[in-house]
Formats: sequence, C-alpha cells, structure tokens
Amino acid sequence: MTRRSVVTGIGVVVPGGANREEFWSRIVAGKPAIRRISRFDPGAYRSQIAAECDFDPAGYGLSPQVIRRTDRFVQMALASADEAVRDSGLDLAATDTERIGVSLGSAVGATIRLEDEYVVASDHGRAWTVDENHLMPFMYQQLVPSSAATELAVRYGAHGPAAVISTGCTSGIDSIGHAHGLIQDGEADVVIAGASDAPISPITVACFDAIRATTPSNDEPELASRPFDAGRQGFVLGEGSAVLIVEELEHARARGARIYCEVSGYAARANGFHMTGLRPDGFELGEAISETVAQSGISPEDIGYISAHGSGTKQNDRHETAAYKRALGDTVRKIPISSIKSVVGHSLGAIGSIEMAACALVIERGIIPPTANLTDPDPECDLDYTPLVSREARVDHALSAGSGFGGFQSAMVFSRVLQ
Repeated sequence: MTRRSVVTGIGVVVPGGANREEFWSRIVAGKPAIRRISRFDPGAYRSQIAAECDFDPAGYGLSPQVIRRTDRFVQMALASADEAVRDSGLDLAATDTERIGVSLGSAVGATIRLEDEYVVASDHGRAWTVDENHLMPFMYQQLVPSSAATELAVRYGAHGPAAVISTGCTSGIDSIGHAHGLIQDGEADVVIAGASDAPISPITVACFDAIRATTPSNDEPELASRPFDAGRQGFVLGEGSAVLIVEELEHARARGARIYCEVSGYAARANGFHMTGLRPDGFELGEAISETVAQSGISPEDIGYISAHGSGTKQNDRHETAAYKRALGDTVRKIPISSIKSVVGHSLGAIGSIEMAACALVIERGIIPPTANLTDPDPECDLDYTPLVSREARVDHALSAGSGFGGFQSAMVFSRVLQ
C-alpha cells in the first residue's frame, strides 16, 4: 500500500511577516516588504535594497546560548519550526522519536556568521594570515550547513533521518520532496521539513552584483521586485524561513490532526547547460512539471493555481513561461499564476518552502495572492500572472515550480485531501 504524505503544520518567518498569519496577510495584500539594506552600509554596491526580516531571535524564545552558537539562518529555522510544531498539534512526548526526521534546505548556510568572523580574524582583510584565537568557539558549526538539521533534531528529539538539502534556489522544494520520499519509503512517519537562508551580507550582494542578477532600482525599493513586468531589472535579495510538518496520512488521521493538503507529486531535473544560464525553451523545468503532474494523477485542467518561481529576471521569467506552455499546453492560459517574490523577495534556498507554505494556505483559504508591481506585462510572458489584486477561487491542486543556479529545476503539487 502506498504511503501518503500530508502537511499538518506550517511555520513562517519572512520579511514583513513574523509568523504564518502575518505572512499570509502580506502576500494576499500584495504589499512588498522591501527596503534599503540596513544591516550594513550598501552604498558601494550596485543593488542596495533587500527584503529584510525584522527578526529578533530572543523574541522567539531562543536562549542566549543558542543565539551565540548559531547563524541567523539556523535561528530563523528554529523559530519557524517551533510555530509549525505548535500548529500541527504534535505531542512530541507521545510520538516515537525514532520515526521523526528532519529535512532542511539552505543554499548558502551560515554566510553572515562566516563573513563576520573572517572580518574579525583578518582585521577587515588586512591580515593574510588570520589568528584563530580571535574567532568564536563555534566556527565548525558555521562551516557545515548540516548544523541546521542537527539543531532542529536536538531541539525536538528527532532520532530519525536528518539531512540538509542544498540545491541552490530549489532547496526549499527539494527538502520537502526529500521528506515526501522518507514518508513514502517508510523511513519516517513525521518529518520536520523546510528551508532557511539569511544571505543579506556584503559578500552575497557583491556576488550578485558581479553577474548583474539583482536589481539596481534602488530609489523606490517597494516597486523594485517586478516579476513578469516589462520594466523589471533583476531580482531583489531576501531572507527568511518556512518549515512544514510533513506526516504520513494515516498517522495524522489517527491523532485527529488538521490536514492542510497532500504532497501529491514531486520531481526534479538538472539542465547541465550553464552555471547561471537557462535554455530559453524551458525544457528541463517543463519535464519536471510534467512528471510532477503525472505523479499527482491529475490533468493540467485540474490545476487551480501555480506559484511561480518568478524571480524578476528577464531570462528566468521567459524560461518559466516557456516551461509552463511546454508542460501544460493551452490549458495553462486558464490557470492563475503569481509570484510572491514580488512581496517577500528572493530568499535563495528558503523561498521554495515559503512558496509551498503559500500553496498550502491557498488550498485551505481559497484566495490567490497577486503578483505585486505587475503593471506592464512583458509580451513574452503572456500568461495570467494575477497582476496587483488577489482573487477568490477554490483550489484543489496547486503547483509550484523552482529554478536554481547550477541547472536545478524542481516542481511540486499540493492537493486537497478528499479521501
């Protein structure tokens, strides 16, 4: 008998949203949470804006010890995981901890702490040979991204499989896909799954400046993230975290859990084409979408919403539009699509899980969030990208697609549980 995986808890930390409900209100209103970078002086950089979280780890109940030894991306993962566990109603003390797993995605790990510590040890880069005596004692935890999964496993006493999935900007989808596989294979009954990234640091900003991927539209930050709009000039860097409780269906039913949706399909492909470039025909992303829809046992006509990758670069938006047409045919013109990156920015590895959280809430609440700032659609992006205003609609199946540097292409379908 096929084991089915469902979502029973959601926790979110995003720009302009300290929790799940604030996140939902923000994306439904289509109100961008983007501003000039405040963590450091961005004046020397081409792109000087970002979607920053107003995140106070102590305010989320994290102890001084946890705060000192962990990077910001781990702290946000812990905060969103706490919310997800509470939302799920799981009684951890009554759950077999050998059957609880962790699957966390991250693209760049402890970027902030690593860079900060290098600045100290090298005296702002003036010393070629650094003095390790000036470093904090927890540098190994910063070096290895797996420390995030370890922190979550320790916090919840999870003794099942634990892993960090790092596949660039598709990490957030792939981490939930990994959790789905663990449930299907019988390796776990509950998986704490999601992703977190805190990349807003000088080194990250400089890297994206170098390839001109981020927007130089610094004068009006709230208008700068413009997926599918003819005036877009690149993506807006963001940060954040989303964690979902992915649970075996009968396990969830046995404890009377509220079920948001089912993970009904997941697929990933790689294009082997270019580190940062995309084939204009959208072939690999189209293949991932087609396989995901087939796994779900639905047809394109059944899809009620697509959460787009929608980064706001001309290359990605056109590639993605081509992929939808390739995989879904003419039906795609009838499906509402939107990009919440127009509101919360692009948090690299975290954004896929944030977008899947949005899909689960769309299915539960029947509202499709808009694409903010879409006032002049690119003629080559000629699908229904839900400009400016949210819509009410019953959605039984929501598709999300992701595309990442390195050639990663992933897709996932969430479905309403009807039986």
